[in-house]
Amino acid sequence: MSLPALPRRAAYITLNNSQRRNALSLAELRSLRDQLIKANTSLTTGRILLLPPFKPHLLSKLEQSHTSLTSNTRPDSNAGDEADYTWLVSSAAFARARAGLPSVLVLTSHGPVFSSGHDLRELRTLDARGVTETFRLCAEVMALIRRSPALVVGRLQGDALAAGCQLALTADLPTAHDGVRFRLPGAALGLPCSSPVTAVSRRLGNARALRMLLTAEDVTAVEMGDIVKVVICGQGEGSSSDRPESKVRALDAEVERIVERLAGMSPQQNAMGKWAFWTQANLTGRDFVGPDGVEVAGSGGDGYHDAVEWAGRVMALHAKSEDAKEGMDAFLEKRAAVWCGFEP
Repeated sequence: MSLPALPRRAAYITLNNSQRRNALSLAELRSLRDQLIKANTSLTTGRILLLPPFKPHLLSKLEQSHTSLTSNTRPDSNAGDEADYTWLVSSAAFARARAGLPSVLVLTSHGPVFSSGHDLRELRTLDARGVTETFRLCAEVMALIRRSPALVVGRLQGDALAAGCQLALTADLPTAHDGVRFRLPGAALGLPCSSPVTAVSRRLGNARALRMLLTAEDVTAVEMGDIVKVVICGQGEGSSSDRPESKVRALDAEVERIVERLAGMSPQQNAMGKWAFWTQANLTGRDFVGPDGVEVAGSGGDGYHDAVEWAGRVMALHAKSEDAKEGMDAFLEKRAAVWCGFEP
């Protein structure tokens, strides 16, 4: 079954293992990795363009990159990849570097199951090296989704189980119809889902994630409604809108709406916003590196004061970008904004 056409500037990242319930075999994990790398590799330079690691001290590197851009100086080429993030802090540079690449990715699969998790039949036959490679690849795929500058919408047309649940909840905007279920079944099999629960705990919180880990019980999409965008389809048992094909059609309509909205925004500003969100979420009041590269004593407590001050620097960086200036001008002039790299 073919997937619906996507708006411009959007592309699919697909699981193609429906005959095995979209299990995350070695081949499938390699395919996902390759698709994500391709979607984030510059067509002009061949450079893989990923968000920086989510570490607060790297904001200093971003500020320095913007300064080097405006002063027409080049960062130290021997300082490593962290030294040059001009492509991320400038809307014009972002548009040049990512010309021809999607600004929105839709993660999905074919068939009635989004993903059943790791392929246990394959996993049981692998040697120790193969097992290690499977879980290493899985972690790489999750990291690529998290660090993708192109926002990732999860189109969850079926159940998400074990590592499939991890995959679904690693997406930036997981979206499901009301018949979808989530489960971490490993404990019932003698193989607790210690890796998948990393994504689940970061989205649901520790208490709910621990219950899923230990009980291996289903959680419905409706119960996850505060975490997952849920399309409510059923209107009573036996109604036409309660049929699987109707649910998927309703899901596709909502995914299209979300993608259209995201694709019409500034991709550079959304990428910076994604990086800033996940970085500030981990500020806990401990020491961190300030704008001058000197370690700053955290304020303690829950880290809110540190996060507010740090995010103020991010907002200043946001405001210096070409798209931010265009957006403010368009708002004041009561017209539609034209982002860098977009056709008028």
